[in-house]
Amino acid sequence: MNKRRRKFAYIIATLAIGLLGIGCAEKQPPNVKIIIPQTNITKDTTIGSLVEVFSPTVIPVEGYSIVGGLDGTGSGQCPPQVRAYLQGYLLSKQQDLNIEKFITSKNTAVVIVQGLMPTTGEKNQRFDVKITALSGTQTTSIKGGWLYGANLKSPGTFTITTRILADAAGPVFINELGQENVNPKTGYILGGARVLEEYKIKLVLRKPNFKISSAIRNRLNELFGTEMANAVSESQIELKVPQKYKGKKQKFIEIVKATYLTESPLQTQERISWFVRKMATEPYKKQSETALEAIGKKSTEKLSALLNSSSEQIRFHAARCMLNLGDDRGLDTLREIAADKNSVYRMGAIEAIGEAAKKNDAVAMARNLLNDDNFNVVLAGYEQLRKLNDIAIKEEVIARSFSLEQVAAGRNKMIFAARSQRPKIVLFGAPLYCRDDVFVQSPDGNITINAPQGQNYISIIRKHPTKQNVVAQAKSSFEISDLIRKLCQEPLEAKQIGNGGLGVTYDDVIAILKQMCEKGAVQAEFKLGPLSEIDLIVKR
Repeated sequence: MNKRRRKFAYIIATLAIGLLGIGCAEKQPPNVKIIIPQTNITKDTTIGSLVEVFSPTVIPVEGYSIVGGLDGTGSGQCPPQVRAYLQGYLLSKQQDLNIEKFITSKNTAVVIVQGLMPTTGEKNQRFDVKITALSGTQTTSIKGGWLYGANLKSPGTFTITTRILADAAGPVFINELGQENVNPKTGYILGGARVLEEYKIKLVLRKPNFKISSAIRNRLNELFGTEMANAVSESQIELKVPQKYKGKKQKFIEIVKATYLTESPLQTQERISWFVRKMATEPYKKQSETALEAIGKKSTEKLSALLNSSSEQIRFHAARCMLNLGDDRGLDTLREIAADKNSVYRMGAIEAIGEAAKKNDAVAMARNLLNDDNFNVVLAGYEQLRKLNDIAIKEEVIARSFSLEQVAAGRNKMIFAARSQRPKIVLFGAPLYCRDDVFVQSPDGNITINAPQGQNYISIIRKHPTKQNVVAQAKSSFEISDLIRKLCQEPLEAKQIGNGGLGVTYDDVIAILKQMCEKGAVQAEFKLGPLSEIDLIVKR
């Protein structure tokens, strides 16, 4: 549809919206008393006008624990109260352990574990934590170590009896890329922490009233399912996040706040006309979109008129709202925006299709995005395919430490290494291969990748980081996935049968892959994900 026809259609649609709204005043309908006796509730009262919402996005947590697997770079030094806590914690985990010997070993180090626990409402959600060797000790490095386990609690409360909010365990990641002064005594456990309890949203009435709190509870349970809301007192309602909004807690809160406490067919039609008109005429569209989504699928008929608007902003918000309400008529509009490389709403349209469209539609779009020139768009397509468990992505776990994922679809040849949420290497345009006639060493010189011209395999040599005379060797094919396995899989113990690896850490292997891409040994672009953002100041 050309611009002139679209403009004409929009004028007709706007007139239609106006006709549908006949009987409504230009201003919001006047407040009229309704059926909740002994209250000041009116027919236009929303839940958000009655309550304050208490739901922080993150909660600081901390704990003390031990990193093991070090090669003589640790220390058993720690304050007496921390030692007493660790003794009790370790005893509860493994009663046959020689706790004192374990703590004082040079192959272990006492660390403080810090994190920002998300409160999305999901139990078992994963998040990053930062670990730091205690200051004033003889620990020199925690590189290559493993956090054996930690109970995470509110800062400053590390006794055995304090409520545990999360736990953590996993391999230590030390960011060495792009850093001039690397601190080997500080690292991260990427995606290694786990939320132990579902975090509930608290709605607190500004004026306590049991009848109103009961009415809010009943209204929310009617909309989102029984037992989603619980009126625990005359002033407080506890609210779970429904499955539809898992991972989108803030959006769910906005929907709840925009929900009207009462509903009738006439009221609903008045409200729909009001908010569709606001979406068409006022600059801030998101508020109207949220209100219409809160009203529900009855909104889609009048919303559909806005799909012909000459304004991309109006088309985007109307189409997204319709798709979120289960109406596919908004899908073509969102596809058009998602395909427009110059649209400011492109990423929003991609996200909307991935979250709300039928699986086949979402997969088709996501696979197409893998061919885009913009890496952020490629990454968005990949993330959508992962959520949808698409067969284009093949995943395996390497050495219990990180995921290796191969994306067969798409023409882009790239290697992506994550530094937050969870450690993973993603091979785009897989399978990827290394050329022959290559020589690459790790920054510390302990790992060598070598394939002279004409040799039909890659030689890998790894020197022991602290024992100069100990050297391990392995062979790999030229396929990058095989090279990663040989580098990082755990070495075989005596009498074990199979294909062991050299035990290279995740942080070391991504540094090697970066060099290989930059030197042309692999015809692929290397992309590094953002570093986990944890910035806590804890007085010790």
